[in-house]
This record gives sequence, structure tokens and C-alpha cells, in this order.
Amino acid sequence: MGNDELRMHLDQLHTTELGALRIKRNFALDTDDVVGWCRMKMKSPDAAIRKDGKNWYVTTEGCIITVNAQSFTIITAHREKKQKKADMPR
Repeated sequence: MGNDELRMHLDQLHTTELGALRIKRNFALDTDDVVGWCRMKMKSPDAAIRKDGKNWYVTTEGCIITVNAQSFTIITAHREKKQKKADMPR
């Protein structure tokens, strides 16, 4: 199953009440439709999707969205951390 699997199931995305609160806090969102906000980010042509173990990770527009691969539950979303100069390869 390729990275298109997640895109084919965007209509099944959902989250928990705590997940929605966590995502709203992490991005200071002024919407109650957190799933819709995540779905919009995932539809971006620039979205990079990878599966690692039991989760999908979608990196786009400076954020990383984590989705459970079995249930299509959005677990969390957070801002992508910038690499420190000391961490960058020389």
C-alpha cells in the first residue's frame, strides 16, 4: 500500500475531543472543524506522506500531522521543529 492510501481515505478521518483540543492549542486555531483543517492540509500538493509503523505522518506547510493507520484517527498535529545550527550536517 502506497502513500495514496491515506489520501483515498480522507473522508474517514476523525479525531478525539482531546486530539481536537491539542491541535487547536498547537496552532491557535479559531475553528471547531479541526478535522477539516487537517484534511485541507493533507490535500495540499506539497504534502509529504510517509508511513512509519502504525502511523501516517503528513508533513506540509510547516506542520506534521500524525494519523493512526488502522483507524484513520488524527492523533496530533504540531509545528515542524527547525534544525539548530549545531544539528545541521557540515
